[in-house]
Amino acid sequence: MRYSTTRSACLVGVTGHPVTVEVHIGSGSSVFVLTGLPDRTLDEAKVRVRAAFEHAELHFPDSYTVVNLLPAGIPKTGAGCDLAIAVGVLTASQQIPRNELASTVFLGELGLNGAVRPVPGILPCLLAAVDAGASTALVPTQNAMEASMVPHLTVIAVDGLPEVIAHLRGEHTIQPTTPRPPPPPPAQPDMAEIAGQQRARRALEIAAAGGHHLFMLGPPGSGKTMLAERLPSLLPPLSDRQALEVTALRSATGLLPEHGGLIRHPTFSAPHHTATMPAMVGGGSSSIRPGAISEAHHGVLFLDEAPEFRREVLDALRQPLESHEVIVCRSRGTARFPARLQLVLAANPCPCGRTAECQCSPATRRRYLGRLSGPLLDRVDIRLELASVESSQLISTRDRSEGSAEIAERVATARSIARDRWNAVGQPWSTNHEVPGPYLRDAPWRLPATVTGPADWMVETGALTARGYDRVLRLAWTLCDLAGRSTPTVEDIAEATGLRVGHQLPG
Repeated sequence: MRYSTTRSACLVGVTGHPVTVEVHIGSGSSVFVLTGLPDRTLDEAKVRVRAAFEHAELHFPDSYTVVNLLPAGIPKTGAGCDLAIAVGVLTASQQIPRNELASTVFLGELGLNGAVRPVPGILPCLLAAVDAGASTALVPTQNAMEASMVPHLTVIAVDGLPEVIAHLRGEHTIQPTTPRPPPPPPAQPDMAEIAGQQRARRALEIAAAGGHHLFMLGPPGSGKTMLAERLPSLLPPLSDRQALEVTALRSATGLLPEHGGLIRHPTFSAPHHTATMPAMVGGGSSSIRPGAISEAHHGVLFLDEAPEFRREVLDALRQPLESHEVIVCRSRGTARFPARLQLVLAANPCPCGRTAECQCSPATRRRYLGRLSGPLLDRVDIRLELASVESSQLISTRDRSEGSAEIAERVATARSIARDRWNAVGQPWSTNHEVPGPYLRDAPWRLPATVTGPADWMVETGALTARGYDRVLRLAWTLCDLAGRSTPTVEDIAEATGLRVGHQLPG
C-alpha cells in the first residue's frame, strides 16, 4: 500500500479553508474514488486528472485508488483541488519525490491536456493556507499576480502538469513570481461636475464624513445618480486590512482583474432593479456566493429607482445594515459574508417620472413610495428631497462647483477626529455611524436637554422613532466634527433632525 498527502484549499462562501489531500493506492480493481464531500465539479476531477495523466504520458495507477479531502465534514466546491490531487497521486505512486511538499500548497484546475487553468478565490484560499503553515504555492500563471499579494508566501507560476513535475523533480527550477507595482487607480467621477444642488452636496459630504446611509427623492434629471456615483470619491482610501478583505472577496466572486493588485479605493455596486434575492444577499444551489450587498463591502451600495425593486429584496437589507454581515443558511452549510457598507437609495416622486405633465394621483404616489417600507427607511440616516436643476446653474461658468479632492480632505479630517475620539476611550469605532445609540445617550456623551431640544420635540410629536433619535445624535456628532467643534450644538441637532426627517424644521 502506498500513501501520500498534499495541501490545497477551497472556498466556503468567501472564506478560504485549508484542505489536506490524502491519496491511498491499494490492491484491487482499477477504481478511482473521491471522498470528503466534493461537489459535482470537484467530483469530476477524477476524469480530468486521469485524462491529464494520459496526455502527459504519465502512469496512472491501475489499482484501487482513494483520494480523501480533509476535513471531511466541510463541503468542497470548485476545481481548485485538481492540481493537489494529481500531485498526490504522483507522489503516492512514487513518480515524484515527497520532499518539500509539507509546506507547499497546490491550487489549479487541470485541463484534459494537462494544462493548469486559473480558478477564482486564489487570494482567500492562499491566505488560509498561509495561516495553516504553508510557505510556498504552485498556482496557474494567470493567478500568479493575485497570489503574489499574499504576504510571506513564495509563489511559483505553472502552465501545465509536465512543468509541475519537472519543478518538483528538480529537473527545471521555476523562479518565484515577483509582485508587480500596483497600477494607477482609475479616474473617478468628480463632484465638480455637479451643477447646483448645494444642499445635496452638503448632505453627501456629511454622509461621507460619518458613514451615514442616504435616501434621495427627486424628479428625473435632478442629479440623484450623479451624486451617488461620486460618493466613493469623497471616501478615504481603504486601509491595508480593508483592502485585503475587499480584494479577497472580489477574488472569491471572480470579479478581480487579472493584474489589478489590491483594491485600495471604496467600491461602488449598483445592481439593476430586477435583482433577485440571491443576487442581492447571496446564495445559490451548489455553491453559496455573495450578493451585491457584500460586493459593496467597505464601499457604496446604490439602489437606483428603489421602489422598482421587489419588496422582499429591499426588506432583506434591514438585518445586514444593522449587523454588517449576511448569514446564508443552506442544507450543505452556512456561509457568512461581510456587509459593512453605505447604502444610497434614489427614487422618483411617482411611477411616471414626469414633472410638468405628471397626472399621478396622490394615492398613486403614496402607493409607489410605499414600496419602501418604514422599517427600511428608519435605518436611513439622511433623507433628501431634490428639486430640478435651474437652467442658470447649468450654463453658468462663473461659480464652478467644488471638486471631490477638496471635499475629501474635509471628510478625512472629520473621520480622523471621530476615530481619535472613540479610540481614546477604548472603542474600535472609526465613524460616528458605528456608535451605538445607548452609548451616545449615556454619560459622558449625553447632550444636555437645551441642545437636544429639536430632536426631543420631534420624538414627542411622533415624527422621530427611537432609532431615528439615535441617528440624529450620530449625525450631530458628524456635523460637529466637520465644523471642528468639541461637542454638538443645538444648531447641529436642528440640522441633523432636518436631514433625518427630510425637511428643514420650522423656526
